[in-house]
Amino acid sequence: MLSAKQQRSKRRFDVLLALLLLPCALLPILLLLFIATLSTGQWGWFVQERIGQYGKRFKLYKIRSLKGTEHPDPISMKNSETRFGRWLRKTKLDELPQLFNILKGDMSWVGPRPDLPGYADTLTGADREILQLKPGLTGPATVKYKDEEAILLQQADPQHYNDTVLWPDKVKINLAYGQNWSFKKDLYYIWRSF
Repeated sequence: MLSAKQQRSKRRFDVLLALLLLPCALLPILLLLFIATLSTGQWGWFVQERIGQYGKRFKLYKIRSLKGTEHPDPISMKNSETRFGRWLRKTKLDELPQLFNILKGDMSWVGPRPDLPGYADTLTGADREILQLKPGLTGPATVKYKDEEAILLQQADPQHYNDTVLWPDKVKINLAYGQNWSFKKDLYYIWRSF
């Protein structure tokens, strides 16, 4: 995994890039927030607990794309999605507020996506090394599974497929990322995500 020196240089890059982009992103965030509030009938700023570095829980910020509060599976999520929310999720603009998570130090630009409790926090053995990494706005597993929702909706049992196929593959991909980290690879994943 990353050395302390690598983590410090990665953090400096995260903050610098977030500070450079924030002035350009602030107005779009406010506009998207307003439209999301109108389209969902709820406050457009969405906050959800996720698992971060060292298994520490943190509040992840997003722009709301779904109506209601309970979405236990991809099918109920799809049914709760507004037309605007579908566009937000497809373009990934719902994740713009995570610039604030990056500035706060909860997240990095690149790393494993932050999971809901019940996944990363339950890893055992060598797989727990993933928790040494800050979760990222993007990363190798994010790039590979950019159409994850569509993949899950094609399955007879989306939750089982996620737990037995996607999640183990993501763990493997994220372990390899942490063990072979380089600044050049981070730039590549950021570029691929844009």
